[in-house]
Amino acid sequence: MDAARYYGQEDIRVEDIEPDEVGPEEVRIDVEACGICGSDLHEYTAGPIFVPGDAPHPVSGVQAPLTMGHEFSGTISEVGSDVTDLSEGDAVAVNPIIYCGECPRCEAGEYHRCESLGFTGLASNGGFAENVVVDAEQAVLLGDMPVEHGALVEPLAVALHAARVADVSPGDSVAVFGSGPIGLCQIQALRVAGAGPIIVSEPRDRRRERAEACGADVLIDPTEEDALEAIRAETGEGVDIAFDVAGVEATYNQAINSTRPGGRVAEVSIFEEGVETQPNDLVIPERELVGSIAYQGGPRSAEEFGMVIDMLEDGRFDPDPLITDRIDLDDITDEGFERLIDPDSDQVKILVKP
Repeated sequence: MDAARYYGQEDIRVEDIEPDEVGPEEVRIDVEACGICGSDLHEYTAGPIFVPGDAPHPVSGVQAPLTMGHEFSGTISEVGSDVTDLSEGDAVAVNPIIYCGECPRCEAGEYHRCESLGFTGLASNGGFAENVVVDAEQAVLLGDMPVEHGALVEPLAVALHAARVADVSPGDSVAVFGSGPIGLCQIQALRVAGAGPIIVSEPRDRRRERAEACGADVLIDPTEEDALEAIRAETGEGVDIAFDVAGVEATYNQAINSTRPGGRVAEVSIFEEGVETQPNDLVIPERELVGSIAYQGGPRSAEEFGMVIDMLEDGRFDPDPLITDRIDLDDITDEGFERLIDPDSDQVKILVKP
């Protein structure tokens, strides 16, 4: 079968490989769609970060080269002998969290905080392929929604989890720095949570347009006006909660300083390098900084994924503003990765259709 394999920075090759065998507690999924994520772009431009390069991952036993892709959905085509709750023909989204099951965080049920945390498609073979084998507990039933939309469950779950970690309440004023794919998902999650006003700082025109379509109330072009001044003009002393989903030094510091005294900052990004900051911006106003990684996984794989699926089915989440293109697997580098890292590109979420 064809699969897009990660070898290192700017080195992804579509190759013909042998499919993995299905174990007793595993299922094979024929991939319908797999999204290119910001984490994939970080691996492409600056990795390996999550991808094991020098040694195999301690849980999966896999290292580069491996098949990328962790935002994917499809139809089950083969079921392991011990799997009783899934059947051939079931449409599923895949929760890609890989965990050890033995560390203190796993024993506490916090599998997404595992000391050996990994992700299918970053630490084992993933969804940029015609089919993929995963543990049955990772496969979450999609119900009657379009199978393609299941590829958006993972990024929407990132945003839902971040909103829960940040303890967003109805009426909270919020700022979102960046409206790339996770930023747009974050806006939708905040809208569903009842936050408002939702203020978005984004330098690209088309992404601001999509932010408005996703529910943003106030749009700021930080190349034309000072984002912090604009936020204070809107709120008085700053927002209750700010989300940095851009992952660069400027937005990290702006997110902190955009909040009111006693406010909260949620860092959702993965950084390629360190940043310079002033800790007093947190200490003196007694602001709170929290990190958010992924979503519930392991035996709890269906918890936040299931919430997202329900919200997609009843219309609270809208997938249409998120998808900007669909491409073939053979075009994944030139039409996928390269377009997404182009600063002049209008692309946000490209779905690969193996």
